[in-house]
Amino acid sequence: MTNEEIKAKIVEQIYEIAPEHEGETIPETENIQRSLEIDSFDFLNLLTGLNEELGVEVPESDYGEVDTLEHMTDYFAKRMT
Repeated sequence: MTNEEIKAKIVEQIYEIAPEHEGETIPETENIQRSLEIDSFDFLNLLTGLNEELGVEVPESDYGEVDTLEHMTDYFAKRMT
């Protein structure tokens, strides 16, 4: 899976947990929780959905590595190869 395909899956999951942002461009380098105003429960739901979709679990100790769309894409790309 390419980085663009991974990014598309992440954005799809973001729209699932924050449908009010559907159709908006998700900033790649801004903190996802702050820029989309989602709480930690929604962020956990995002990571759970991505685990189901991409087969990569993000341990709590790695949450700082998946804080932006760019970081999240890189994180999943490295662990899917």
